[in-house]
Amino acid sequence: MNLYGRDFLKLLDYTPEEIDGLLTLAADLKAKKKAGVPHRLCEGKNIALIFEKTSTRTRCSFEVAAHDLGMGTTYLDPAGSQIGKKESIADTARVLSGIYDGIEYRGYGQKIVEELAKYASVPVWNGLTNEFHPTQVLADLLTVRERFGRLKGIRLVYMGDARFNMGNSLMVGCAKMGMQFTACAPQAYFPAPELVAECEAVAAGTGASLRFCKDPAEAARDADVIYTDVWVSMGEPDEVWESRIRELLPYQVNAALMRQASPGAVFMHCLPAFHDRKTAIGREVGERFGLEAMEVTDEVFEGPQSVVFQEAENRMHTIKAILAATLSEV
Repeated sequence: MNLYGRDFLKLLDYTPEEIDGLLTLAADLKAKKKAGVPHRLCEGKNIALIFEKTSTRTRCSFEVAAHDLGMGTTYLDPAGSQIGKKESIADTARVLSGIYDGIEYRGYGQKIVEELAKYASVPVWNGLTNEFHPTQVLADLLTVRERFGRLKGIRLVYMGDARFNMGNSLMVGCAKMGMQFTACAPQAYFPAPELVAECEAVAAGTGASLRFCKDPAEAARDADVIYTDVWVSMGEPDEVWESRIRELLPYQVNAALMRQASPGAVFMHCLPAFHDRKTAIGREVGERFGLEAMEVTDEVFEGPQSVVFQEAENRMHTIKAILAATLSEV
């Protein structure tokens, strides 16, 4: 596997063998970190982190991963960068390429990170766009592989709004790795037909399967992984809560739904999760609509089948693998 100098914009750009190589590298770097073995593979390099959308896991994962690899980081929050405002994306890419060895972008349209990569002379990594979240799904795949010892044939069901970055990226990841992917939602919440067609073409070569189902109990039957995400994405207006709750509440992941899955099934969530009223939004929306939880109940989130915190930790290990593979000749 030689990924030196490559961008990491979406998993569609990578072969199954390259994705498997990144997962193997992540597992190796994780083991080294747990054992206290130094792995400063990118000593002396520096990277820029552009965050037009804030995040806990993505920022911390990039910063700790970079530090472990021997790199420095500069964090640019929404007020700290002129990208697209006083300075074009193309100009920003070329300016930062002269100062840094790599650029991470987390924000809005996929076309922004694609344009950054077009004009940058250093690797560009997608920390999240509206359309794709590849670093998250790489961590998800590592978590599944740790739990089941394999990816091929694993049955993953995504419950809820599958139109955006998580539904899209999980579908791509499953197609690439020969898994059985099910999106379970009302018809209007399925991924775009164009992306489905692209993933079906990939699946034809890997032995994966794609299914789209409206019945939660049917979708969950014998699943190995039940996955969900928040019903209202970052940047969407508060007014959509009422319609989302009305349309997606039947797809809430609760104990009854988990009982439909296979005995060894796990629950996954990319976080943050509205599993109780202990956040400002959870409390506000919960009181407004009379709910104790939204996309997942607290019983499932805190239960023995939940691997959400293992999954969250793996963000750092897989991001470290991406940085190491694209900035050094590991």
